[in-house]
Amino acid sequence: MTAELAELTAPELRSMILARRISPVEVLRSCIRRIEAVNPYVNAVTATCFERAGTQARAAERALGAGKPVGLLHGLPMGVKDLEETQGLLTTYGSPLYRGNLPPRDNVLVSRLRAAGAILVGKTNVPEFGAGANTRNPVWGATGNPFDPRLNAGGSSGGSAAALACDMLPVCTGSDTGGSLRIPAAKCGVVGMRPSPGLVPSERRLLGWSALSVVGPMGRTVAEAALQLAATVGLCDADPLSQDAQPHGLLNLRAADLATLRVGFTEDFGACEVDDGIRATFRERIARIAGLFASCEPVGFAGEPLGEVHRCFDIMRSQAFVAAMRGAYENDPASIGPNARANYELGAAFSLADAAWAHAEQTRIFRAFQRLYSRFDVILAPTTPVSPFPWTRPHAEAINGKPLPNYYRWLDLTYIVTLATNPALSLPCGLDRQGLPFGLQVIAPFRRDLRLLEIASALESAFSADTVLRRPRPDLAALKTSAAALRSIVTHPPLTDAAPAGAPVSVV
Repeated sequence: MTAELAELTAPELRSMILARRISPVEVLRSCIRRIEAVNPYVNAVTATCFERAGTQARAAERALGAGKPVGLLHGLPMGVKDLEETQGLLTTYGSPLYRGNLPPRDNVLVSRLRAAGAILVGKTNVPEFGAGANTRNPVWGATGNPFDPRLNAGGSSGGSAAALACDMLPVCTGSDTGGSLRIPAAKCGVVGMRPSPGLVPSERRLLGWSALSVVGPMGRTVAEAALQLAATVGLCDADPLSQDAQPHGLLNLRAADLATLRVGFTEDFGACEVDDGIRATFRERIARIAGLFASCEPVGFAGEPLGEVHRCFDIMRSQAFVAAMRGAYENDPASIGPNARANYELGAAFSLADAAWAHAEQTRIFRAFQRLYSRFDVILAPTTPVSPFPWTRPHAEAINGKPLPNYYRWLDLTYIVTLATNPALSLPCGLDRQGLPFGLQVIAPFRRDLRLLEIASALESAFSADTVLRRPRPDLAALKTSAAALRSIVTHPPLTDAAPAGAPVSVV
């Protein structure tokens, strides 16, 4: 494929647009060409609004010509995860219940991105209701991995991760409860950042005081993710956890001095099943980069055991599903997909005593995790315990032959960090032993989001000079020859701005 504007990063495009070397219209056309050429083979972008985006791109061009003040994302095409409400553009949550849902307004995340000048082009695919780390649903079908579309792209932000990896859009949103930003980023070879709870406000959490679910940025580079983050931080009266944060420092990241860092690393947090091949890849990566740091040593959890992290997460996670789905479940349990239904039923079976224990246990886990940072400046771990597997498998059923107790236990490398609430980021770090993207999970101290990005930026720079460690890129030309991928992935017709005739609009 010849080089396109779509292949440039958001900061590069922003600089060129502001200098009037290129126009927002040209950037949009390049992104649409890439979507039309590649999306049929990975199914990352779902509902689109190309015509409306064109009108907005022309308006953005006129604003520059008139010398009007512009936002951080002025003229940049954007994909929004299909869990976020977008005014007048289908928001299905991957569920047949919402196949015709046209929201009357944007939610706060989308509103802030639009206010910063981003131009909505389309929605990106998700698992039904975001439940699970394999992006497939009965409305849009499955999203294939850009490195092999027979394999899964992770989830629940799999559509955004695949769209970025294929250079379809420079701005794509994500969200994360148990790893939904980090896992697809790792599997597709891009950056996914789970910010501290409340740094980016979210109004779709019914349990507003819960720190489990966050919204955050994805990008092909750390700077691209940081630019999106800068456009979205700040207080919001719809989110009780929101912070009075400012974007200073995010726009011009100062890379950390790696030689001063005390680095801790762990393969499994003393609590996770990890595939032998992933363990071997992680050990190879640590051996390769250890000399970059002042010190690099295993964390060791014998002195700071994390306790019943799995049961704690089971309870904390399922509460949100009970809050969100009680009405739909009581009306018709069969209308909800198996993953979401399993979460609801698990949560409904827990008692108030169970919930109280889980909240207290999360507090204990939080405190134990923070004590580790008296010895380390940053902690490194694998992002995901297995290589991408066929998307026809709903989830990883076993690791190293050991059966897993539920469909999300294979997310525990990321959900342990969720419970601790530390900001974390998945950084592309070459290929694993299967020749597929390997993601390094970078975990910063409590509330040190800018520090996380500074460290990740320095690592990214060091990795870029090493053929083993640099970000892998998918062979997009090879996707065009994969007729089987086209037939097997795209199982549902594309939907555009308007809802299909006769489609029901359901409200839970």
